Amino acid sequence: MIDSVELLRDLIRFDTTNPPGNEETCVAFVEALLHEHDIESERYEKVPGRPNLIARHAGSNGGPPLVLYGHVDVVTTAGQRWARPPFAAELHDGFVWGRGALDMKSGVAMCIAAFVAAHASGSPTPLLLVILSDEENGGDVGARFLAEERPEVFSGAKHALGEFGGATQWIAGKPFYPIQVAEKQMCWMRAHVRGTGGHGALGVKGGAMRKLGDILRTLDRKQPPVHITPIVRDWFGQMADALPRPQAIMLRRLLDPKTADLAARALGPRGRQLSRVIRNTVSPTIVHGGDKINVIPSEIELQLDGRILPGQTPNDLIRELHDLVGDEVEFEVLRHDPGPPDPDLSFYEPLAQIIRELDPGSVPVPMLQAGVTDARFLSRAGVQTYGYLPLKLPEDFEPFPLIHNADERVPAAALAFGVEAITQAIARYPA
Repeated sequence: MIDSVELLRDLIRFDTTNPPGNEETCVAFVEALLHEHDIESERYEKVPGRPNLIARHAGSNGGPPLVLYGHVDVVTTAGQRWARPPFAAELHDGFVWGRGALDMKSGVAMCIAAFVAAHASGSPTPLLLVILSDEENGGDVGARFLAEERPEVFSGAKHALGEFGGATQWIAGKPFYPIQVAEKQMCWMRAHVRGTGGHGALGVKGGAMRKLGDILRTLDRKQPPVHITPIVRDWFGQMADALPRPQAIMLRRLLDPKTADLAARALGPRGRQLSRVIRNTVSPTIVHGGDKINVIPSEIELQLDGRILPGQTPNDLIRELHDLVGDEVEFEVLRHDPGPPDPDLSFYEPLAQIIRELDPGSVPVPMLQAGVTDARFLSRAGVQTYGYLPLKLPEDFEPFPLIHNADERVPAAALAFGVEAITQAIARYPA
């Protein structure tokens, strides 16, 4: 059997920072590991040196395969101060430290361990193990390439287990396990801010710089209006049903556009997280303006990371932004990745029941992801992803602030729980 903790440490030691990715050596390591267990695999590459790896377990029940997938690329560590080296994979104080410990080499390690165990035991469930490149930089040579140009590799699969969901979230002493069933849509944008230019020595009033400051201040204080999707209504409602009355009241107020922002503030950091799934959102990320220190620019470019709710469009977001910052700003869509269609929840309840059995007293809930994952691409090949890479986390450990941040780490003991949950999912997947 594969030790998922040691496998995670091996994976972290490959610096797969994307860009540029350099996933080849990490994928080759997984390829060799599978071969050691008499499992053959195939590479699929859109760009040389950026492979995706697929291994198959035939099974015997005649049904479509269940897909287990994850990406091995990670985000940068540049400019971050780490207490422990980000690619040393140190095991310290019960934690595995390193870039990718949470996002998402721990999930990859758990999927590989469960896949190998199922293959060794002769599981009747057909399986596909898919190891992907490039998720952190758009997925164009990873999941998008496979789904759009090689959809046959999924062999008619209907369901997949991947990121991001299944880790314990504690609220008022109650353990919840959000299972991702849908996600927002990527909508990267460029705003053109124009105004009077001039000589730096003479100055101007109300120019592009001032307008940019007004826009940034507005977006720091306000976001577009609230829209409650069916998934979020179910998610918040099921959490409220399991919580004491004060917290339950606040969660239900999040579902009312008139009280949502007050409730989010009252819930503190958790409320700020939840407020991102009840509206379209934008975050200013890049500014370009001016070429010379003594010339006041007449145009400034502001790039925005927009995320749109299911059922909404880029035009809806642009309209809402104009309502916030005025009509003088010109918005341009740089990239829009439509999200998955209405989710197929047919395998949700078996996954939820596994959590209830493995952690009695816990509450699994359906979740809308505030970001995006490779699930949006697999949906184009007809595959519904469940964000289900369970980690049983202690109440004093909050993972989300560590994702894409310094000192990313995961409790080593949490991985065995995830391997068992995935193993149970494989066993219960219907023919």
